[in-house]
Amino acid sequence: MSAEKKVCEGNECIAQAEKYLKTSFLKWKPDYDSAALEYSKAATCFKAAKVLGQCKDCFLKAAECYRKNNSFFSAAKNYEQAAMIYKEMEDYQNAVQLIERACQLFREHGTPDTAALALEKGAKMIESKCPEMALELYKKAMDVVMTEDRPTQASEHAAKASKILIRLKRFDEAVNMVRKEQEFHLATDNTRAVGRLVVSEVLIHLMREDYVAADKAFKEGYHYCERDESNTLMDLLEGYDQGDAEQLNRALNSPFIKHMDVEYARLARSLLVPETEKNEATQKASASASTAANDEEDEFAGGLL
Repeated sequence: MSAEKKVCEGNECIAQAEKYLKTSFLKWKPDYDSAALEYSKAATCFKAAKVLGQCKDCFLKAAECYRKNNSFFSAAKNYEQAAMIYKEMEDYQNAVQLIERACQLFREHGTPDTAALALEKGAKMIESKCPEMALELYKKAMDVVMTEDRPTQASEHAAKASKILIRLKRFDEAVNMVRKEQEFHLATDNTRAVGRLVVSEVLIHLMREDYVAADKAFKEGYHYCERDESNTLMDLLEGYDQGDAEQLNRALNSPFIKHMDVEYARLARSLLVPETEKNEATQKASASASTAANDEEDEFAGGLL
């Protein structure tokens, strides 16, 4: 069917919806459910015709009709659909607002899992374009599932949030989020995951150039790490503290660090040996040797007398 026919069909659905909303002497109350259904049909028609503005408006009208009839779940679903259209229109601010409204309605309906899922879907939808907004949605999803005492799901949202924070180079916040993730895993005795997060925390601290905090994190959590992880972290910390680039790189090239999630692997690749007194002394000695060699060349540049 052509786009024009779809638009005509959508307009017919709108006209029918408006009839359902009218009241009369014999009809005192609008038929919100029937009107909402017609608005949803109209939205589908406009979407097929790629008339996004009218499509979004119809989803919003359908949502309002369902909300007025206390059909919170259906209202939330239509708000989600409108949010997706806003995303296609690259209006991310309104998309996020509608996702949050849908979340609230899902919670009022008594389905917090669906509320958290809506927030997660919304975050994924805008993450590449608006990572800061996506971050807030992941945080809210984490809070929603924890009201139901579900640390496993909370850890998944915290993990996504920490990766965004690393991408944004907000390392102080990333450390706090990783710690929350550790707490969620400890609540379910998932110590293997905690061990991997100890590695993550150490890497973030070193990226913050805070060796003391990195060493403390390792000492507090090494018993959750497997042997290879512990040995690698000891080499990593020693190489960083001693300014030994070779030892540091050897640790960073260990298989389990290289195969971490892409944000952490990228973090490891960007980690450098800090400037230390030992490095400075070595550089000065090299510079002195180079200067002496140049002086000697200059002395004999004219040949022997």
